[in-house]
Amino acid sequence: MSTLLEIKSSVLRQVQVCPSFRRRTEEEPASGSADPPEPTAGAWKPGDGVEFFAQMRLILKKGEGRQGLPCPEVLLRSSSPAPAEPVDPSRGLRTLSQEEVDMLYEEALYTVLHRAGTMGPDQVDDEEALLSYLQQVFGTGPEEHAAAVERVKKAKAPTYALKVSVMRAKNLLAKDPNGFSDPYCMLGILPASGAVREPSPHKEQRFSFRKGSKRGGPLPAKCIQVTEVKSSTLNPVWKEHFLFEIEDVGTDQLHLDIWDHDDDVSLVEACRKLNEVIGLKGVSRYFKQIVKSARANGTAGPTEDHTDDFLGCLNIPVREVPVAGEDRWFKLEPRSSASRVQGDCQLILKLITTQRDTNMSQRGRSGFLSYLLLLNRLLQFEHRAEEPNSSSWRGELSGPAATVLCLHGAQSNLSALQLAVLHWQVSSRHHQTRTLDYGYLLGLLEDLQAHWEEAGSLPQEQEEGLADSFSAFSEFGLQLLRQLRDYFPATNSTAVYRLELLLKCLGKLQLFQPSFEICPFETELNMDIAAALKRGNREWFDKLLNTQSPREQPGPQRLAGLIKLADTIYEDLQSCYGIYASLFHSIIKVDFFTLTFRQLERLVAEEAWVLTEELSPKMTLEVALGLFELYLTLADIQRFWSSIPGRDSRSLALAGIHAPFLPAVKLWLQVLRDQTKWRLQGAVDVDTLEPMDASSKHSSSAATASLCFSHIQELWACLAWPDPAQAQTLGTQLSQDLCEAALFYTELLRKKVDAQPGAAGEAVSEPLCVVLNDVELLRKAAGQALRGLAWPEGAAGLEGTLPRPLLSCTQALDEDLQREARTVTAHLTSKMVGDVRKYVQHVSLSPDSIQNDEAVAPLLKYLDEKLALLNASLVKENLHRVLEALWELLLQAILQALGANRDVSADFYGRFHFTLEALVNFFHAEGQGLPLESLRDGSYKRLEEELRLHQCSTRECIEQYYLDKLKQVVRPRCAHEAPPPTTPSSSHRLLAFPQRSMEHNRFGRLSVRCHYEAAEQRLAVEVLHAADLLPLDANGLSDPFVIVELGPPHLFPLVRSQRTQVKSRTLHPVYDELFYFSVPAEACRRRGACVLFTVMDHDWLSTNDFAGEAALGLGSVGGVARPQVGGSARASQPVTLHLRRPRAQVRSALRMLEGRPNKEAQEFVKRLRELEKYMEADP
Repeated sequence: MSTLLEIKSSVLRQVQVCPSFRRRTEEEPASGSADPPEPTAGAWKPGDGVEFFAQMRLILKKGEGRQGLPCPEVLLRSSSPAPAEPVDPSRGLRTLSQEEVDMLYEEALYTVLHRAGTMGPDQVDDEEALLSYLQQVFGTGPEEHAAAVERVKKAKAPTYALKVSVMRAKNLLAKDPNGFSDPYCMLGILPASGAVREPSPHKEQRFSFRKGSKRGGPLPAKCIQVTEVKSSTLNPVWKEHFLFEIEDVGTDQLHLDIWDHDDDVSLVEACRKLNEVIGLKGVSRYFKQIVKSARANGTAGPTEDHTDDFLGCLNIPVREVPVAGEDRWFKLEPRSSASRVQGDCQLILKLITTQRDTNMSQRGRSGFLSYLLLLNRLLQFEHRAEEPNSSSWRGELSGPAATVLCLHGAQSNLSALQLAVLHWQVSSRHHQTRTLDYGYLLGLLEDLQAHWEEAGSLPQEQEEGLADSFSAFSEFGLQLLRQLRDYFPATNSTAVYRLELLLKCLGKLQLFQPSFEICPFETELNMDIAAALKRGNREWFDKLLNTQSPREQPGPQRLAGLIKLADTIYEDLQSCYGIYASLFHSIIKVDFFTLTFRQLERLVAEEAWVLTEELSPKMTLEVALGLFELYLTLADIQRFWSSIPGRDSRSLALAGIHAPFLPAVKLWLQVLRDQTKWRLQGAVDVDTLEPMDASSKHSSSAATASLCFSHIQELWACLAWPDPAQAQTLGTQLSQDLCEAALFYTELLRKKVDAQPGAAGEAVSEPLCVVLNDVELLRKAAGQALRGLAWPEGAAGLEGTLPRPLLSCTQALDEDLQREARTVTAHLTSKMVGDVRKYVQHVSLSPDSIQNDEAVAPLLKYLDEKLALLNASLVKENLHRVLEALWELLLQAILQALGANRDVSADFYGRFHFTLEALVNFFHAEGQGLPLESLRDGSYKRLEEELRLHQCSTRECIEQYYLDKLKQVVRPRCAHEAPPPTTPSSSHRLLAFPQRSMEHNRFGRLSVRCHYEAAEQRLAVEVLHAADLLPLDANGLSDPFVIVELGPPHLFPLVRSQRTQVKSRTLHPVYDELFYFSVPAEACRRRGACVLFTVMDHDWLSTNDFAGEAALGLGSVGGVARPQVGGSARASQPVTLHLRRPRAQVRSALRMLEGRPNKEAQEFVKRLRELEKYMEADP
């Protein structure tokens, strides 16, 4: 067979990718993503809607950022430096007089010149470098500096002392039988010669060997001191503190022995007899000999019975003690090579001065105060070396500065807590005069907190100073929080981080409140913070109000400012929720968002209520537009609160705010209706009915229309009118206006395309294709917009369903636009009618010598060319519409060709049957074109039937006639059967069931009973009764009778029809008449064999009237298929048949027979024509 049998349209096989309808928020229809160029002068008439929809786009753009809760990543847009914080020189430490400066300079020089101990690796050990640095700090000249240094060198050297804290030991040797020891320590200062210095005559030797003894105060350095005995342990903990006077820092050393106590002799009593011990030789045995001698002269018995065991010793030169002191584990040493020791001992050593020959010391200025003044001086000097406006300095001191402070702190015997307090006091005060990094201040507070927990107390004067610094810093922080938006803007990540650190500093201050005997805060600090935030919110709002919407301005001018104010407040609330709220809540337990929202929402609501009452009597178009925009922002503020879980907007001041805005919204929607039409009119006026670009198939006006509808839908979503009844009124009107605008646009398109001259001989019109695409795009856009106009229906409304008025409006518009699309499609395909008929005629006129595929090839080629153009010009939905229309056009053309050719050969109909199947394959295109179900429906069935009948014999056509009658019959129901029950599963068919019942019962019902009597070779037909017949007489009744006949005639040539009696004046006749037809069972089983019941109305003066007919297939009659078994013939159940009239499907076979000249066909047609005369008066 020819290759044309395999022809499939390459165009139809392509998967048509239809771009989904998407709203383009930022752009009007134009090429690319850029804004459309402004039209030339005169292209847009006044009031064309361009300016109106431009304003609408701005409102939508504003609302886009208000969807959902804000994310910190979106709000923090800048990492630039934070705004400068306010500074006040008067908030720092007081300014020193020149005399005080000189004394402080002397104190610093004295500290450097009389430094003692070992310098650390990070400290400056160069004396000249330290003195030069102090000269720079105090700004003295060379001569003045040299003189000051000389004076300090001539001053008396300070008195040094060594603070020793014996903390603990570990892993000592076990000397007792129980596996433990009873360790204690003896320690003292040894001179370089190895002999203990004799006490001065004027000093009394007092010893205290027990922890906590306060007799006589600290023991003189020349004494040997003893710790308590810790029983039965190898890891003793003492935590005892001693102070030893040092005469020569360079040569003295600390000696410590650890012994295991083995008798009951009191160490105190033993040490009281130390002065009686004489003649000691050898430093290495010094401490042990003291103990032995003391116990030998005591009361505990012989020395050899009570000897303490040696556990280890330490020898630490005083000069090796670090300047800053040290906390260290020292490994125990043996006293000789024969000694066996193990373990470590933890000591805290610090070298201090007890007497200083400086003016500040002589005037009673404590080392604490001297350090505070010196630190302040150094901090000011070091910070000046940084950037002038730097707020990120973390207090990093240079090496000389850190060394000087370390020396002075150690020599002044300042504890770690005191140093932490001093650094906080000076730095927090300095921060208020010149901004520091809050991370540095937070670190100082954390250090202070750690040492406070260890020490727990300060002298009262120092605690008062710390409390004052806390009060000053908290007051400064509250001032900043009042101006939170100025100094810590939410869009600046650097500023937000500074705010976080500031809040952490304030949170640390709260922790100290229970620890102070003198509390620096009158109330809880978080309460003060909340009060400061409230005050700051009010000041910020009042400033905005006075700037943007002052009350002395006229109402319309105030309205514009209030819109800006409301927008600013919404943005601020976003910042509060997304940035500030978590910081305040997590750090200081203040609900900043709720506090701010309640306050600002109430303030803006008050302004809105006042302004709407003022403007309501003066409602103009400009005022309505402004009020509409203001309401959208207020509604966004209200929804923002509701979108947070657990928040209820009914308690807000904005609840019910929509009521005064209703007149303005109604007026605005009227303006929207008119502006939409003007916008569409202007868009169509400049539309060239050409595709916008290569990627789209619709014109610019369709994109404009879809964008307008999308804007309307989004604005309705933003409006979200809360009152259901009012929302229904507004939504219904808006949906009707939108439908009206859509139909208005299609009318404009129709006029536009009608006014364009068509190209001669052009079968596919590009403008029509563009218009068809425009209508489809409009249908989608309008449908989506209408579905987006749903409003709340209260408790009665179903979730996810459209309100009934909106659903009706949506369906009506879709039907109108579908109809419009079909109209345009008809116009488009009408230009192809002539060509299609020509090519179909070519098929019909092709001689029998030409193969079928050659005859149909020109038609398929023509279709392929035109569909290629249509595929390039139409979107997928419209291509299917055109294909359906073209398919119907082809079927009608073939039917017309068949009707024009009578009495032709069977090959003629075979060729058209081939053509029909080729076209089906062509339009189906292997599943990429029209579905087979739609291709083989409607006119196709009629055409296929005609082609089949044309190829049948006369008797086959007659049989088909009767088969068609049987197909129309609804399944006969036995008289005893009940109607099918209505169940919940079949409830969805309730709407269709009454229509079918009415259609079947329109002409009435006939009850009959049939059976075949095989013994007599006859068919028994009993007509029982009829019901609900048509009233065909003037009196509203009928005179019915029934004609019973068998068909087809050629199966029963010798059988005549029979008839019942006439039943006068009734619509429910009862006959109960039995008729016999002598026919063989074989004939009853033939194809199409049936009993035909024709109900007629008898007229005495004119022809009888046709009332209806029914057919019963003989194959289902009892006894035909197999003989009747058991019971009488009349025992078969009655059958109820629904009367009807012949339909077109039945008459098609009749038309086939009319064109046949043979006698059998003509006689059959003649008899049926006589029957049709009775049916002319069809009720």
